Amino acid sequence: MIIGVPKEIKNNENRVALTPGGAAELISQGHIVGVQHNAGIGSGFEDEEYANVGAEIIPTISEVYARAEMIIKVKEPIAEEYPLIKNGQLLFTYFHFASSKELTTAMLERKAVCMAYETVEKDDRTLPLLIPMSEVAGRMSVQEGAKYLEKPFGGRGVLLGGVAGVKPAHVLVLGGGVVGTQAAKMAAGLGANVTIADINLGRLRYLEDTLPPNVDTVYSSNHTIRQLIKEVDLIIGGVLIPGAKAPSLITRDMLSLMRKGTVMVDVAIDQGGCFETSVATTHENPIYIVDGIVHYCVANMPGAVPYTSTMALTNATLPYAAQLAALGWENAVRENIELRRGLNIVKGKVTHKGVADAFGLPLHTLT
Repeated sequence: MIIGVPKEIKNNENRVALTPGGAAELISQGHIVGVQHNAGIGSGFEDEEYANVGAEIIPTISEVYARAEMIIKVKEPIAEEYPLIKNGQLLFTYFHFASSKELTTAMLERKAVCMAYETVEKDDRTLPLLIPMSEVAGRMSVQEGAKYLEKPFGGRGVLLGGVAGVKPAHVLVLGGGVVGTQAAKMAAGLGANVTIADINLGRLRYLEDTLPPNVDTVYSSNHTIRQLIKEVDLIIGGVLIPGAKAPSLITRDMLSLMRKGTVMVDVAIDQGGCFETSVATTHENPIYIVDGIVHYCVANMPGAVPYTSTMALTNATLPYAAQLAALGWENAVRENIELRRGLNIVKGKVTHKGVADAFGLPLHTLT
């Protein structure tokens, strides 16, 4: 199969979908890998490193799309890329369709085959291609939140870990999944007092047993959240409904309950955000303030640490990419239920319930 790796062109996106090592593995299996010129530069990988393992360096993004049977990316295509996508071309990337009707419509019109990293799912409900970036984003959410708690950025001027004689910050983590667990670990490690909320009692029991003693677990409800936000300094939103829009756990009216300078980090922004006042931001302009509350809603947080993120992502995606390349997407999804769950759009038809529900579109079942 001919596999194309374009350079990411989303604002401040420095990751690349495939490391030179990943390219070498696919080439060793008999596939052709074309990498756009300087696609890996933001992650610290030079064209020479790809060329040395046998990848072809392709000058432009349009040539990458024109030649490739399968496109491997990090982020969803943006408007400039829509016209480049061919009928029946396989795109393997993060899509987060439920948060963008424009993207969904464009992919339906282009009749692409869209395999979304975030909905590839194992039988135990884990999301193997979302986990590595969720780990990165969960950990980053705390270091970014700690920074924006500083007074020059509009925060309360609170040091996360406190000092002798001064209480540490109180951090509220919404969601006990991968993002929430990693955020709680980081915040606790920096000395903050942490409360993690979830609606899964089994998960809360697990977290109670495994997280440090400065982390408390609570069952999440609207009433509980309204009580907690009066006292916290930093809120991390990490809830996820695979393939669907995130629920709004903090509404606009709740902002009036918080202390001015409280910081909210919405890690769920890729799926529409879990705060009603969330609007996607970029690394260039990461924050805005509503009613005195600092909002950090960067939609590609792991893009700020591209070397770590690219390595972690390739480690996870490579086995699936190899299977798609070896068998073709139709045979691959017949053999691998995890990949079948990853299909969101196939040649003009929505095949994932979360996407269909988000926009009231008909759901088609693959035969």
